Amino acid sequence: MDDHGLEEFRRRWQEELAQAQALRKRRKPRRPEVAVGRGEQASGYLALAQGLLEGAGRPPAAQATQAERREAASRSRSPPAREGAGGGEQLVDQLIRDLNEMDDVPFFDVQLPYELAVNIFQYLDRKDLGRCAQVSKMWKVIAEDEVLWYRLCQQEGHLPESSISDYSCWKLIFQECQAREHMLRTNWKNRKGAVSELEHIPEAVLCDVHSHDGVVIAGYTSGDVRVWDTRTWDYVAPFLESEFEEDEPGMQPYVSFVRINSSLAVAAYEDGFLHIWDLRTGTCPVHRFEHDARIQALALSREGATVATASAFDVVMLSPSEEGYWQIAAEFEVQKLVDYLEIVPDTGRYPVAIATAGDLVYLLKAEDSARTLHYVYGQPVTCLDVSANHVAFGVKSLGWVYEGNKILVYSLEAERCLSKLGNALGDFTCVNLRDSPPNLMVSGNMDRRVRIHDLRTDKIALSISTHQLGVSAIQMDDWKIVSGGEEGLVSVWDYRMNQKLWEVHSRHPVRHISFNSHSLITANVPYERVVRNSDLDNFTTHRRHRGLIHAYEFAVDQLAFQSPLPICRSSCDTVAGSNYDLALAFPHNSI
Repeated sequence: MDDHGLEEFRRRWQEELAQAQALRKRRKPRRPEVAVGRGEQASGYLALAQGLLEGAGRPPAAQATQAERREAASRSRSPPAREGAGGGEQLVDQLIRDLNEMDDVPFFDVQLPYELAVNIFQYLDRKDLGRCAQVSKMWKVIAEDEVLWYRLCQQEGHLPESSISDYSCWKLIFQECQAREHMLRTNWKNRKGAVSELEHIPEAVLCDVHSHDGVVIAGYTSGDVRVWDTRTWDYVAPFLESEFEEDEPGMQPYVSFVRINSSLAVAAYEDGFLHIWDLRTGTCPVHRFEHDARIQALALSREGATVATASAFDVVMLSPSEEGYWQIAAEFEVQKLVDYLEIVPDTGRYPVAIATAGDLVYLLKAEDSARTLHYVYGQPVTCLDVSANHVAFGVKSLGWVYEGNKILVYSLEAERCLSKLGNALGDFTCVNLRDSPPNLMVSGNMDRRVRIHDLRTDKIALSISTHQLGVSAIQMDDWKIVSGGEEGLVSVWDYRMNQKLWEVHSRHPVRHISFNSHSLITANVPYERVVRNSDLDNFTTHRRHRGLIHAYEFAVDQLAFQSPLPICRSSCDTVAGSNYDLALAFPHNSI
């Protein structure tokens, strides 16, 4: 290339660069934080090179081949020549090197601020983050940012009460939580874990059971109330003291209902008395309330400190004041005897309750009178459950026009019916709306079937035949259903596969079921609350009629049927072991 051709190349190159920069400025304003990639620069080089060759009048056959360009590029890696005649060759060599790098232009060559890149990556799930970490070193740094994996842990429900500063590697924590969740799900499917029978009270029959987050409360015909904390595997349950006179032992009234949450325990007795205990302060009741008649329904808020009772035609809501003294927050009068009573969660300052009385459904708001939410003459309500925004209850269809038994879902805000679900011949005996996944609800019926309802389409997503005498308790999560029947059978189903995983059977009807990811609480409560003659066959006769409470723990690595029962966990010097007819010849070593 002579000097005239080199000068012509420089001039045309500068003109092309000036035109390209002017065009780019007219299209959009220049951002200081965004750098132009190599692809745009390489495209300008191509245009300049084509103009150079055409202006010089070089024939196509004289164009350099790919091998020649690579050879020229390798020669250009030598130390730069002096200014003068070699300057044009250096410029051409630089052009050839840029042309060779066109095939190595990365996919993402825009320099963004780190915070902006993290905000973009936060919309990816764990699989996409893993794939992005394999693109380049810079992408790997962004994809493994602690903020991204901390948000993933919170979204998946792992360590919800933790802050980002609690751990140094949230990606590792997320992997450990996922592995533990997989292990728990496998143990659930294979019934792999430990099962324990909570110790009963001699010569007393179980009346009612309730649980919250692994803490179990039970009431007996002897008037005793016991609490177990199954999370610690210490099943020596303390008795909650009452204020009844002990001059005549054994004459205390039966326990009708028991309820428990994270801080309170409540028990209602047959004579209309109500005792409230604060689990954080001790075993003595902090408040005592008396009704003139028998308490027919009892409700306790899951997280708050609101208690609702129904006796005769009155519904009373109790809550503590700012000073800690319990008082009547609201009192309502209804037209019929209350059958079911529930407190609506997360209502703020003023508590809200739902009560059913025959064919009436009441909306009870503090600082307001009772309002009728639903009423159809001759169609009694058979079950009830509430969530923060909705209430669901089963309705039995009677009369000349038979429409089938249904479950009605009402909006608490609009106070109107949203859905009418199901059309069964049997009565709906239980419904679980609060613990079900979003847009789903599970129900049990006397026709022995468990149904999953889709609230978006008002249709039955799945119907399973599980029990022989009707369903008495039900709960579901994102992949399984646990149901209890009147015949005493507890069944666990994987409803995604429509497959029964396992089942256990006891003598009495299942009245309570509560589970989370790693534990399951079941209670079999007898129909009859009559203490059998314990002189006949001592332990065997009483055990048959007293009721049972079982606690399953799936976080341990052993088979459920191989776990030691309470009788085998007793030591040699345990006094309670003498109550059993079986001699403790081989006591379990607790060390």
